[in-house]
Amino acid sequence: MTHAIRIHEAGDADKLSWDEVTVGDPGPGQVKIRQTAIGLNFIDVYMRSGLYPLAELPAVLGMEAAGIIEAIGEGVEDLSEGDRVAYGMVPGAYTQERLIAAEKLIKLPDTIEDQTAAAMMLKGLTAHYLLFRTYPVQPGDNILVLAAAGGVGLILCQWAKHLGANVIGCVGSEEKAKLARANGADHTILYRDEDIAERVREITNGEGVAVSYDSIGQATFESSLNALKPFGVMVSYGNASGPVEPFSPGILAPKGSLYVTRPTLATHTATRELLVEGATRLLDVVSKGIVKINVNHTRPLSETAQAHRDLENRATTGSTVLIP
Repeated sequence: MTHAIRIHEAGDADKLSWDEVTVGDPGPGQVKIRQTAIGLNFIDVYMRSGLYPLAELPAVLGMEAAGIIEAIGEGVEDLSEGDRVAYGMVPGAYTQERLIAAEKLIKLPDTIEDQTAAAMMLKGLTAHYLLFRTYPVQPGDNILVLAAAGGVGLILCQWAKHLGANVIGCVGSEEKAKLARANGADHTILYRDEDIAERVREITNGEGVAVSYDSIGQATFESSLNALKPFGVMVSYGNASGPVEPFSPGILAPKGSLYVTRPTLATHTATRELLVEGATRLLDVVSKGIVKINVNHTRPLSETAQAHRDLENRATTGSTVLIP
């Protein structure tokens, strides 16, 4: 019997339950996969807590994983039984086996292991749209990366450095600062001890940054705005400290005619074309070693509740992978 982590109601990590579930045969356009590694992301916490309400309960959480195809449904032509595949931004990942639309899957090369793939799809595709679509980073740009030692943050720092940016990473401890610097950050800011915007001005000789990639949300929103140069872009793509409070667009004018955007990975993977574009770039930089995926924590899938607590308490660095 297949087991999955589900919630029957929104709430804290104790609401996660280890349930037996039934997985049927794949329908048209679907495949059945046996999952080998599952990624942990803050969006999972948002769904569990009710910040992002789910349409139906009980629900299997989780958004990214890697695995092996066990059965093929009618009409699936580009995949075969035994293929190694991965996906990101597809609900229902916290399970040993599942059915999934074939168009959501990316075939894995031999150069990328399952745990790496499970930790890189959602986070790596997020880094891709941030760096190439939301604000296309140019050589010489000063950029600010909040939560620089987290899963997305470490990918952002490495990839942005490869693109020629001057990367400023914002972290919560000296240990995390060392990790960020080892992964491409030219400078680090300890947000608990230093004024973020003030330090950015010092580092950039008063100029400010072209873009702030902020996954923290409420606690750092104002600092991110204040760190921008004129015409700078504030990218709010997460809510680790809570959602950003409503604000008047009028505050953007005196700060330098700033831009604020709230993108989502769902939009940037909504079509097969968008998904493949991002995944192709991601697989390339990871396969070549340009971007290394830091899987710093693993837990059995049955211990997902503790993995959520660790993530919420900022007790992790890099990525956490759950093993079915």
